[in-house]
Amino acid sequence: IPAFLLSPVAGVYVDRWPRHRILMITQSLAMVQSFALAFLALTGLINIWSIIVLMICQGFINAFDMPARQAFVVEMVEDKEDLGNAIALNSSMFNVSRAIGTAVGGIILALFGAGWCFLLDGVSYIAVLVSLAMMVVPPFLKKEHANPWLQLKEGFKYTVGFPPIRALLLLVAGMSLIGFPYSVLMPVIATKVLHGASGTYATLATFFALGALTGALILAARKSVRGLGRMIPYCTMSFGVALIIFSHSVYIWLSLGALFIMGFAMMTQNAASNTILQTIVDPEKRGRVMSFYIMAFMGMMPLGSLWGGAVADRIGAQNTLLICGIGCLALAAWFTRSLPKLAEHIRPIYQEMGIIPEVAAGLENAAELTGPPERMN
Repeated sequence: IPAFLLSPVAGVYVDRWPRHRILMITQSLAMVQSFALAFLALTGLINIWSIIVLMICQGFINAFDMPARQAFVVEMVEDKEDLGNAIALNSSMFNVSRAIGTAVGGIILALFGAGWCFLLDGVSYIAVLVSLAMMVVPPFLKKEHANPWLQLKEGFKYTVGFPPIRALLLLVAGMSLIGFPYSVLMPVIATKVLHGASGTYATLATFFALGALTGALILAARKSVRGLGRMIPYCTMSFGVALIIFSHSVYIWLSLGALFIMGFAMMTQNAASNTILQTIVDPEKRGRVMSFYIMAFMGMMPLGSLWGGAVADRIGAQNTLLICGIGCLALAAWFTRSLPKLAEHIRPIYQEMGIIPEVAAGLENAAELTGPPERMN
């Protein structure tokens, strides 16, 4: 709830404050939060209310951390020609780490228990903080800013008013709300349907992570953002079909195959959406737009988990996942119909950036042919 409600406000300050400093603060606070969770779990003092309080704190941290992290990528890239690859790499790392982390967490959970998962999570932040401290970033240039409320209003108007950004955020929000309840219901499938234990859950999570890793490697091999838009609806549709298969599979091999496809499709769809979004956004509004992206992605995910769990209590986990899969197919159909109109808005931006080289060269030749006679000589 804090990440969902505060992200747009945090995005305003991400555009006003040094992003490197924001990340140092948020990552330090996140480390403290993880160590607190580990302490409570290992000592047996943990209860539902302590978890709720710590998750609220994490929501406040994420509201500032995630938009700043996404927007900071641009500051780290010196050669702007590499920006598209850097954004794609960042998106891939972000999504793959979530998938792989789930698999590693499942293994550690099965072997040592939840407390050690939280403890290792806290230790991992040390590497993050050291890496941030070693960075040499350009000095932050302070600018005169309008009233924060006016900046928030401006960012919202820009996000809603530009069709490609609006469509991408709606798709991301829809997938987080409809598609991702699978993650909280997967333990139920592992134990109640496949009749396994924590080891079965770890295996399922591992195959999902392998699919995500495969998608990341394929995206990393791409040299341009061109064609990513067409991949998004196909991946959304593939995720929905695989989720439908997973929902009613009673065979472990079939479930593992479906999860591999789901991981691949999820990684590719999210990374492609993020890459296109960061490529076409106005740099002056990047922090605010990315805050709405985090609101759509991370903010809607807990709400999806909440309704998914509530519905599963009534009609069962399998039927709930079936509904989720059908919803993903509906999202894919909607985005496919919208794609031609969205391409009309994106194409001029790609031309201006030189992402469409043959078009950019044609414009240069036309400018030379229509230039003054002395230039033609």
